[in-house]
Amino acid sequence: MPHDPAFLDAFDLSPEAALRAWPADEPLASVWSGGDDPHARWVILARPGPTRQARSVGEALGLLQEILGSSSTAADAPLPFVGGWIGYLSYDLGPALEPAIEHHAYPSDRRLGPGAVDDRGWPPLAFQRCQSALVYDRAQRRWWGVGPEAPRLAERVRRGPPRERAPSPLGAPESDQEAAKDRYVAAAADAVDLIRAGDVYQVNLAHRLSWAFRGSPRALFASVVERARPWYGGFMELEGEHARRALCSASPELLFALDARSRRVIARPMKGTRPGSTDSRDLIASAKDRAELAMIVDLVRNDLGRVCGFGSVRVDRPRAIERHASGRVLQATATVSGELRPGRTAADLVRAAFPGGSVTGAPKIRAMRLIDRLEPVRRGPYCGSFGFVSDSGHAAFNILIRSALLSGRPTPDGLDGILDYSVGAGIVADSDPQAEWEETLVKARPFIDSLVPGSTLHVP
Repeated sequence: MPHDPAFLDAFDLSPEAALRAWPADEPLASVWSGGDDPHARWVILARPGPTRQARSVGEALGLLQEILGSSSTAADAPLPFVGGWIGYLSYDLGPALEPAIEHHAYPSDRRLGPGAVDDRGWPPLAFQRCQSALVYDRAQRRWWGVGPEAPRLAERVRRGPPRERAPSPLGAPESDQEAAKDRYVAAAADAVDLIRAGDVYQVNLAHRLSWAFRGSPRALFASVVERARPWYGGFMELEGEHARRALCSASPELLFALDARSRRVIARPMKGTRPGSTDSRDLIASAKDRAELAMIVDLVRNDLGRVCGFGSVRVDRPRAIERHASGRVLQATATVSGELRPGRTAADLVRAAFPGGSVTGAPKIRAMRLIDRLEPVRRGPYCGSFGFVSDSGHAAFNILIRSALLSGRPTPDGLDGILDYSVGAGIVADSDPQAEWEETLVKARPFIDSLVPGSTLHVP
């Protein structure tokens, strides 16, 4: 049942300070909005309870319906989260939601690779039940307590000294950068050939950077959100018998947000990236980037139309240039909305819209098939979605880009293992594979600069 929120009058820490002061012995899950835009309003710092993890894609589909399939009536609450579930959906759930991906073969597949390898073993779905949380409203600059443990949590955070320890700096990437570049450029060239042959219109092609990591994932998340101020960030920790995992997201992109009272759904796809130091007129005038975004907007309209009322899906804003990562990255973004049909739930929205078209390409089914053949490793949570579904029926999920995935042996202050950070770019008929590689590094640069002093990764 929803928990009535209470205004925390005496709790006056900033969200960043509250995150730093969160007690080490309290579990943490967070949904983070750090920008000044109205779309980036809420911060959730929650104490998770039971975790539901899927061990297989088949099990994940059942849990998806169980966790996101509620048709709860929206409570008359002043905030979107009144207790509920926080977690992620792996990109690798996509084929199960679009079965045609596995069964439709193309002649050109024979000359591509054998398929991506799952070398990290992330669960295809993981959600944590969060009954108690501290929720910050950036518009009103006030904190709310949700659930029975909120007053105790607020007091512990208020009295706890902020931990200023920075995350351990990372060294050089584990893989050879030049070899990774050669593989990516070759795969992008293959994608261009397939596009020109009429197999597909657009393919979003990604590659993975990896570093050895030893330290605190929470300190990493605190550092990243303070620097990047993500609109749709998030954090969660998963404990295994012999391994610990953490997800740290600084995503600027929204898969969907559902207002349970009005049943309005908003999606905000992105296509087109430039360094924040460049003149925005270049991105504004780019015919290639404009065409890429228009293509994905059409795909998103079609996805929402599967579960929204007839005639309710519209493009509210076809293209806007936004500054993200504290102004260090320019992004072209569209806004698409619709009204969810009666009887439909957040689970239906996921089945219709997941994974986001901006991280697959178009047509989506064919693009996903090619991604599996052109990329050497499975994406796991990367390009999936992280977010929440509230007991009130409200829900919001990002697209898991600009996100670090950590896994390794548990240590007293965190974990000892590996950090993966993947980046991608949209490939179209007139793409220059070298330029697409460089675009991926533009997207990675804010993260790299915050954690890799003196990095040799080249960004023109």
